[in-house]
Amino acid sequence: MALPASAEVLTHRAPAHIAEDPANQLTLELSNGGTVVIQLRPDAAPRHVYRIQQLASSGFYDGVIFHRVIPGFMAQGGDPTGTGQGGSPLPDLEAEFNRLPHVRGVFAMARAEDRNSANSQFYIVLHPRFNLDHEYTVLGRVKSGMSAVDAIAPGEPPANPTRIVRASLGGPLPAAPAAPAAQAEAVAEESAPAE
Repeated sequence: MALPASAEVLTHRAPAHIAEDPANQLTLELSNGGTVVIQLRPDAAPRHVYRIQQLASSGFYDGVIFHRVIPGFMAQGGDPTGTGQGGSPLPDLEAEFNRLPHVRGVFAMARAEDRNSANSQFYIVLHPRFNLDHEYTVLGRVKSGMSAVDAIAPGEPPANPTRIVRASLGGPLPAAPAAPAAQAEAVAEESAPAE
């Protein structure tokens, strides 16, 4: 027997309408020769996903390095200065923490100490880190190319950093989300199984 929609658990398996929308597929062509395809989840973090879509569509990430890569933990990029201190000219985002866990291949937004400070930087998880759950906004997961992520040069910063040669969406930039950022948490709460 199927659970009612309000009792479904939010998982990394994207709903069909999300997975089938080409705009929800982010491709990173890396200088290490690899290609990473990420399934974005606007149902879990609409404003954060839209920010990534905006920046990728504008060429913002092209040429940007992975400036902080910790083996067994994560690879962080998205800072045009390559220092970990930069971001886009767009305003910081309010947190959209959700129930998607930090498993291997998770794509999430980096932030400063302020929970509402995510801007353009992101990270890809190399090994599960559940202690980050509900502290950072998860907005997708690697569908293919994890071996290319594993091959990103390590360091803080790396001596010879891996660059994003090109970041692109599988389709045109969608319309901006109309719902407030708080909706993502409400969706996550509604998706929680009854106790």
